Amino acid sequence: MTGRDSGSGDRHAGGCTGCAIGRRAFLRESAAAATTLAAMGSHLSALPVYLVSALSAHGKEVTYAIPAGDSVNIDRDKEVILARTGSLVFAFDLSCPHQSTALRWLESDKRFQCPKHKSLYSAEGLYIEGRATRSMDRHAIRRDGNNVTVDIDKVFEEDHDAPLWKAAFVKV
Repeated sequence: MTGRDSGSGDRHAGGCTGCAIGRRAFLRESAAAATTLAAMGSHLSALPVYLVSALSAHGKEVTYAIPAGDSVNIDRDKEVILARTGSLVFAFDLSCPHQSTALRWLESDKRFQCPKHKSLYSAEGLYIEGRATRSMDRHAIRRDGNNVTVDIDKVFEEDHDAPLWKAAFVKV
């Protein structure tokens, strides 16, 4: 398991330089974009990416509504990506496993991408290509009726926690 970083945005030693955008800048830009999109009114419902907040939080467990359809839901406060693809729901760490840069969803390609080094990941968080050396980190997740509960303190890395990483999803 990996501990949460506490401020610098880079929990890996020997960070790269020349980052085009850091996590905090990405989050600020995402909030500004959401505000602009909200002003557009009816077009907002057609977008596949949503900024969400937890329904409730108890300690390190955070509850979200199950997404109604295929979508990517970002909770920037808790640094969680909730992704539904088909009948599966995953909870990912917002950060790229390579150097903790906030990931982006590429709707046209149905993939996640790290804007820093261009690593690509499938909708299920599987590593495709780039500088990263493993798939996206997954949080422990369980179904609670029409909701899912994510343990934001339990982060599974594919290369260190393979069985837990593979089991970190719910069927809906």
